[in-house]
Amino acid sequence: MSDKNGAHPNKPTIEELRADIQQTRAELGETVQALAAKADVKARARDQVELTKQRVRAQAVEATEKMRGAAMAASGRVREAATQASDKVRETGTHDLAATAREQVRTSPVPLPLVVAGALALVGLILIVRGRRR
Repeated sequence: MSDKNGAHPNKPTIEELRADIQQTRAELGETVQALAAKADVKARARDQVELTKQRVRAQAVEATEKMRGAAMAASGRVREAATQASDKVRETGTHDLAATAREQVRTSPVPLPLVVAGALALVGLILIVRGRRR
């Protein structure tokens, strides 16, 4: 055969052909494995479940961190408010407040038993609400 017939001037050797066949077999094996993995619905579902679990865990950690931050901020605000309230009590004096409250109760047009009944109703209501939360 000559170049005029369209034949290759250099024919591949047997070793080159074997290497080419080995490479083709390896590529074909990888392709078959990829197709088998796509066809394995159970394995794909398990993988998806694992991904979802990981995502949920990450979101839970993130939400926990946010809640901790919010709790710390709220705790700081409560401490500040408590400090301000205790400072106000110290400024006004507890004796003066008690005397003023006593005088208001004595001069109040609302009878004392009615005030006590209202306070007991409020305590009862609080206990009922707390009991439902548990």
